[in-house]
Amino acid sequence: MAGDDLYAAIGIQASQWELPSTPLRAGIFLLPGRVGRILPVMKRWALYLIAVPLGLGGLVYLVGLNFSIHFSDVWSKDHQPKNTPRDVGKFLDGNAVPREVLRLRHKHQLRALTEREEGTKIEELPDGIYGFSMCSVVALRATRGNTFSLEIQKHDGILFYVGYASDEEIDQYLARQKNFHILMFPHPRKGASSLFDIPVEFVSKCEERTEGDGYRFDLFVTTIPELQI
Repeated sequence: MAGDDLYAAIGIQASQWELPSTPLRAGIFLLPGRVGRILPVMKRWALYLIAVPLGLGGLVYLVGLNFSIHFSDVWSKDHQPKNTPRDVGKFLDGNAVPREVLRLRHKHQLRALTEREEGTKIEELPDGIYGFSMCSVVALRATRGNTFSLEIQKHDGILFYVGYASDEEIDQYLARQKNFHILMFPHPRKGASSLFDIPVEFVSKCEERTEGDGYRFDLFVTTIPELQI
């Protein structure tokens, strides 16, 4: 019995030092469950790691594209040809109709020459119209265009040159002097800023002369007949 008791005592002590087998097996079977819980988390992080760089890359692309478009617009605006003072005087002033000209047209109840009437002989055109021509006044144009022609008005059966001249030359005309020149311009300018109309039949000679970017018209008047309007 003593031996058995000793054996029993030793067996008990040996069992206390021996690692149990059941907890080890439980640890082995717990590992797949933990992996099953970890895998979805890892998948979500993988998606985040893929989506975030893609999103940042798209944002950088859009910002860069917008900047390049804005820069190209600024570049094109900065490098567009700008109108010089000469161009402004040539096109803007040439196409604008001064108020005094509008008032003169309204006074005589004039209408613009139509395109269908262009090329018609001047004597066949009706009264109450205005158009544009150089010195010859054989036919009228509906628009002045890029040529610096004079405005021609027809009313009361009479043709008129309409343009700008100096006050001194206009005074000569109003004083009914003989044998004098009037320098007429299609547009107002320094030294010739007063609107003036004179019957074509009063002008014995009209010469066109280039001056700067346009023309001046040298009207030579010999005598001024009586005219009833």
